Amino acid sequence: MLSITRAAVTLAVGMVVGADSETICTNATGTRGGSFHTFWRDSGSGCMTLRPAGGYSVIWRLGARGNMVAGRGWTTGSPDRVVHYEANVFEPGANGYLSFYGWSKNPLVEYYVVESWGDFVPPGACAAPLGTITSDAGTYRVYRTRRVDQPSIAGTATFDQYWSVRTSRRAPQSNHTITFANHVAGWRRLGLRLGTLDYQVLATEGYGSAGRSDIRMTNR
Repeated sequence: MLSITRAAVTLAVGMVVGADSETICTNATGTRGGSFHTFWRDSGSGCMTLRPAGGYSVIWRLGARGNMVAGRGWTTGSPDRVVHYEANVFEPGANGYLSFYGWSKNPLVEYYVVESWGDFVPPGACAAPLGTITSDAGTYRVYRTRRVDQPSIAGTATFDQYWSVRTSRRAPQSNHTITFANHVAGWRRLGLRLGTLDYQVLATEGYGSAGRSDIRMTNR
C-alpha cells in the first residue's frame, strides 16, 4: 500500500516542458492549469505527463516491491467532491489501482474509492468487508485496514485506511462519475469518520508491476 509524505514528494523535481504538456520523472507536487498534481515512486522507473484540460498519463516499471502513485486533483479536499473522468487507458499489470485518493487529519486517515485494478483486488483477501455502498450505478464493498508506523502526511504514524472498492471494474473509454459524498455518508454509517480533508487526487497507483494509464478529468 502507498503512503505519501509531503516531504518525500518535494525533494526533487525533474520536468521536460513542452508547449502543451509537462513530463515529470522524479518525485514532485505542484499546480498546473488550475489542477494540483503529485508524482511519487520509491524504486524502478516511471514518468507522469501532465496534459491540458486536467489530463495526465503515466508509464511505469517497478521492482518486485516498488511503489508509485501519480494523480491530479485538488490541494484541499471536499466531502462533496464530484469527479467526472475518462480512463482512455488503464493497464496496471499485476497490481495497480485507479482510485479517488486522499487523506484526512484528526483523525489521520488514508482513503481510496477504487474504480479499477489489475490482477490483485484491493485491499486483499485478509480484509473482511464491513458493508456496501451503492453509488454512481455501482456497488462498492467497504473495508478498513490499519497501517502501523508507516509514512503519512503527518510523518511516521499509525493510521487507518478506508476503502470503497467497486465490485466490478469500470470500463475504459467511458464518461464516469465519482460522487464522494455517498462514500463519506456510507463510511459514517459504518463507523468510519474522516477529519479535516487534505489533498484529493484521481490517482494511478502501481505496486510491484509495470503498466500505463491515460486519464482525463472533465472537471477541475
